[in-house]
Amino acid sequence: MTRIPRQMRLSARHVAYLQPDEIFEALPAPPPGMREATAEDHLATITRLFDGPDHHDEIWVFAYGSLIWKPACDYIEMRTGLLHGWHRAFCLGWNTRFRGSEENPGLMLALDRGGSCKGALYRLPPDRRDECLIKLFEREMGWVPTAFPPRWVKVRTGERVIRALTFCIDRNSGRYVSGLSEAEIADVLARATGTRGSMAEYLHATVDHLEQMGIHDPHLWRLQHLVAERIEAAYEADR
Repeated sequence: MTRIPRQMRLSARHVAYLQPDEIFEALPAPPPGMREATAEDHLATITRLFDGPDHHDEIWVFAYGSLIWKPACDYIEMRTGLLHGWHRAFCLGWNTRFRGSEENPGLMLALDRGGSCKGALYRLPPDRRDECLIKLFEREMGWVPTAFPPRWVKVRTGERVIRALTFCIDRNSGRYVSGLSEAEIADVLARATGTRGSMAEYLHATVDHLEQMGIHDPHLWRLQHLVAERIEAAYEADR
């Protein structure tokens, strides 16, 4: 029997209110203290991750946010999985370029310590490891030093436990944001818009795809309701 996803309050109607004038996919200039990552940086990261004897024929990536609905590279298999010890959180700030501005900075998702997280597992083509990982790192780590470096984690999927790469927040990076209430996070997500779109669009796409996969995140579900509420109050109060 086909499962019907829950009906979100946050919709394309809400997202349309916060579209930027133009969408720019190109990487903007890095902020002070950072520089644009090079291919050599990404190859060095690959060397570090695969240093020493490696007996894993399969290379998996665990996606918890935008990589679920916009994978950075090709893959040959997708599964859902459960990661213990980390949870999905709007803790990566403050974004003043991609999905935010100086006036209304955005907050991005990263994995923070504690709890658990359900997401997507992507298996990369084994004969194109470096090519796919460089595309992934170009997407997730355009600047160095990165605030959420890749690391190996163990993800349960069915009867298997899979070693996968994912991106976890570095709490000492200076970009770690914590202590905000759901209402305060919703205030941010309902206003921030940058060169790649709005935080409302980012939240909508993430929740929508999780629900389609049969994954219900109570925190994100509450946030999408609160964000829709705020957008309605700002743009539809006089209707």
